[in-house]
Amino acid sequence: MARGRPDGPGRRWRVTADPHTHTRHSHGKGTVLENARAAARRGLEAVGITDHGPGSLPWIGVRSPETYEEIRAEAESASRATGVRVLVGAEANVMTPGGDLDLDRRVLDRLDLVLVGLHLMIRPAGLDGARLLVRNVAPWRWSARVRARARTANTKALVEAVRRHPVDIVVHPGLHLPVDTPELARACASRGTRLEISSAHSETDEAYVRAAAKEGVDFVLSSDAHSPDRVGDLSAALRVAERAGLDPERVWNVAGPV
Repeated sequence: MARGRPDGPGRRWRVTADPHTHTRHSHGKGTVLENARAAARRGLEAVGITDHGPGSLPWIGVRSPETYEEIRAEAESASRATGVRVLVGAEANVMTPGGDLDLDRRVLDRLDLVLVGLHLMIRPAGLDGARLLVRNVAPWRWSARVRARARTANTKALVEAVRRHPVDIVVHPGLHLPVDTPELARACASRGTRLEISSAHSETDEAYVRAAAKEGVDFVLSSDAHSPDRVGDLSAALRVAERAGLDPERVWNVAGPV
């Protein structure tokens, strides 16, 4: 069973699921079945297969939205083989300042999990999308004024995505791209969307968690695993959650101290 460190005498957090993993269908190295087997070895009850959306660069994202139906067939087989509940999801890209995603509502409604995030390795969606991307990658982003504008645009993009779409989790907020954590957290709290604490990215540290937690948002721990051996490896995320003083009841995939 995946566990954290004691938060009291003889008490530990029990992690039940890893909602954010990738396979060969996008930027990962393993199969759906291999990720499910890894989750079973970790003692998890569920694992999310959340491959990158089609707006990513070709070697990073899925071939097309229809790929998620292929994943569903593999997930059902993997669930039967391992006893682990395999959730079919997507790590959708926020493509514009208005919160447009690279998956339409028809696809989103078929998924078990909708994860969204801002990424640099995408194909810009029109002029607005290009402007959002350029603010974050151009050399002049190191100007304090330009960085402040990028922070405003990034935050607006994520807030609008949460407001407009059925988003379960916002992934690695602040990874390479500045965001206003309290503003994003308020938007997520109002919609029942969780913020990710990732074992893979140091940007989701305890300072970010404390700032977000003040706004009433809940959280989820994840591995963002791109290979089966990392599936369910949530120890770094657990340490962050514990150091930030989170109540286990505010973490979706924690069953609480045992």
